[in-house]
Amino acid sequence: MTPYARRGVHGQTVEALARRILGGEIPEGATLDLVALQSELDVSLTALRESLKVLAAKGMVDARQKRGTFVRNRSDWNLLDADVLRWQFDSFRTTDADRALLRNLAEVRSIIEPAAVRLAAGRRTDADLAALDTAVDAMGAGGSDAAHAVEADLAFHRALLAATHNELLERMEMVIESGLAHRDRIVHSSPHSQDPVPAHRAVLDAVRAQDPQAAESAMRALLDQAGRDLDRVGGSDNDLERLSGQ
Repeated sequence: MTPYARRGVHGQTVEALARRILGGEIPEGATLDLVALQSELDVSLTALRESLKVLAAKGMVDARQKRGTFVRNRSDWNLLDADVLRWQFDSFRTTDADRALLRNLAEVRSIIEPAAVRLAAGRRTDADLAALDTAVDAMGAGGSDAAHAVEADLAFHRALLAATHNELLERMEMVIESGLAHRDRIVHSSPHSQDPVPAHRAVLDAVRAQDPQAAESAMRALLDQAGRDLDRVGGSDNDLERLSGQ
């Protein structure tokens, strides 16, 4: 169950509306028929309006006199919001826009993580190293369990950003995590992906040695491997649709 869906009727309504918008079922510029949505979603008008306030705060909808409530242009959406990112990947199919989202994520990671790991190499504490060690050990202990591999990978990258001891960089976890989790589910559900442990351990070893240049090089190698893994398993639209639905 996703985070908003745990919040009862209000949360489930937010999730349902967000997915329809992000999936294109309710297109940009469309005016919402609140009466029809209220009936279709089987919620009170109050619950519907409260849910729309959540989406308005994320830049996805707006309300104007004479026009009513409408979907704003994608350029107005808060695409860095953790919920919006998660909803995009929850709605992932194999359209050009969805593939572009994965490419955009890879580019963002290639900018943020090599720079972050340089800071981590200079600032890491024993506690940071322990968290990174735990994550890498968990990667090796998961075997073929894709869910375990995904969580271990997320834990590693969380710990790496935390080791920068930069509050703003630590918050970048929210940008990276949703897309990384989706990418990991695709890759780790395939028998063709490479063992992730050596690449992650190389990053950890460089951070442990407090060698910023080696840490950056190891991170770039890890990201290159991540791209190759995704290309290897993502050659077929059928495979992507099957894996992204897991």
